[in-house]
Amino acid sequence: MVTYQYRCARCGPFDVALPMGGARPEQRCDHCDGTARRVFTAPSLTRPGASLTRALDAQEASRYEPQVVKAAPPAERRPAPPSDPRHALLPRP
Repeated sequence: MVTYQYRCARCGPFDVALPMGGARPEQRCDHCDGTARRVFTAPSLTRPGASLTRALDAQEASRYEPQVVKAAPPAERRPAPPSDPRHALLPRP
C-alpha cells in the first residue's frame, strides 16, 4: 500500500492509502464529500532498518511454507558471576 496525498479546497490536505498505481487524479473528501485533487509529493526513499527487513523477509518466506515449531527455544545462558566479591555490591541492570 502506498500513501497518496490529496488536497480538498474546503478541508485541506488528507492522505489515502491505496495499492501502488491505484491513485486517481481526484478523490472524494471524507469530511465534506467534495472533490479533492491529488498532490504530488516526494517519494519516501529511506530504507527500513535491518531488524524490520529481517522481519518482513521472514513474514514473506512463511507465507507459503510456514515454519513449524516443535519445541520451545533453549533458554539463554546467564554469564557466570564475577569472581571478585566487590562486584556483588554494584547495582544490577
